[in-house]
Amino acid sequence: MELGEIVVTEHSSERQTYKRRVPRAQDLLWRSGNWIHQGFGYLTGEMKEYGEWMKNKPLMVQLVDWILRGTSQVMFVNNPLSGLIILAGLFIQSPWWMLTGCTGTAVSTLTALALSQDRSAISAGLHGYNGMLVGLLMAVYSSKGDYYWWLLPPVVVISMACPVLSSALGSIFSKWDLPVFTLPFNIAVTLHLAATGHYNPFFPTTLIKPVAAVPNITWSAISVPLLLQSIPVGVGQVYGCGNPWTGGIFLVALLISSPLICLHAAIGSTVGMFAALSIASPFDSIYLGLHNYNCALACIAIGGMFYALTWQTHLLSLACALFCAYSGAALANALSVLGLPVCTWPFCFSALLFLLINSENPAIYKIPLSKVTYPEANRIYYLRMRRRASESRRAGEQKRKEQKPPHDSKLSTGVTPLCTPKSRHAH
Repeated sequence: MELGEIVVTEHSSERQTYKRRVPRAQDLLWRSGNWIHQGFGYLTGEMKEYGEWMKNKPLMVQLVDWILRGTSQVMFVNNPLSGLIILAGLFIQSPWWMLTGCTGTAVSTLTALALSQDRSAISAGLHGYNGMLVGLLMAVYSSKGDYYWWLLPPVVVISMACPVLSSALGSIFSKWDLPVFTLPFNIAVTLHLAATGHYNPFFPTTLIKPVAAVPNITWSAISVPLLLQSIPVGVGQVYGCGNPWTGGIFLVALLISSPLICLHAAIGSTVGMFAALSIASPFDSIYLGLHNYNCALACIAIGGMFYALTWQTHLLSLACALFCAYSGAALANALSVLGLPVCTWPFCFSALLFLLINSENPAIYKIPLSKVTYPEANRIYYLRMRRRASESRRAGEQKRKEQKPPHDSKLSTGVTPLCTPKSRHAH
């Protein structure tokens, strides 16, 4: 029997049974739906309830939570479950890379704790994600291969420099209410790679050479499946991973925390792919997602993370991703002369440039840095601020109308007005 079915009964006792049964079934459905909604609420977003529960736990237990959040903060996600899934993806790519990345995250987080940095920033993983990238990319660019244990000491030392750089840059960028993004990682790793190089006997790096000949590109040989595969690969390249399965796992981790971040990551990676095709980049580099990862980060940053998500800021995020793709190609050619990788310099340059835009359009609303959480919550904050502004505007107009004297008050005093109402309106 369906809940909405009309039943005609002869006896009053049967009618009372149906009256009791239908509300009870509806209440059960409502409660089960509410439990499911609450369960998803505990796992999505920032997992605030879990963070509050962790505050009273021992330091080593909290450190695990900080490492997981620092792992996911590379993609602007403050969620330990997403961080755990990302670590699983890194393990699939390379257990050694996962080890060096976790080492960098733990060292940079503990260094920030020793320097008495803001505890809320530490617990949110904001002092761990640069260390994660340092550990990963030092292992990626090491020509010694996996399990070269002598690489761990420089990973530790350079990861310790990340909180120092973050604090120093934060004191400068706070004047414009700007985030430091991955600039500490870029500075630290670029200096390390420039100091060592390919021919270093202790820590040799991958040889990077500039393009010295016209690439042989045959457009008929392009592979559409590999182009589509480059979209998740480009997301995985944020962590230096070229495995499409790893990139897909990263997208799932983003989807759990914020569907909007997952969407903009995929869109940004797609924009980077098309931009690389438009300047005839070698197909191998496109398939590896090397032109996509900076665009994915730029699209996330502008598309709802630091701007409230509207259709105007969505278009702005696409423009930022496109600008990031072309500036990334330019920086890659310039840095290859020095034998250095591009890292995430294009993303930092493009995102900071677009965050400095001044606009009188109320739909292009920059979220205060202290209020930034994740795109869905940022949009709720934006709508709340807009509603408050409209209410205060209406209250001000109402107050001015109440304080304004009526037009006939001057005529009732017997004084001749300076001008007639018609001429006053014309003036």
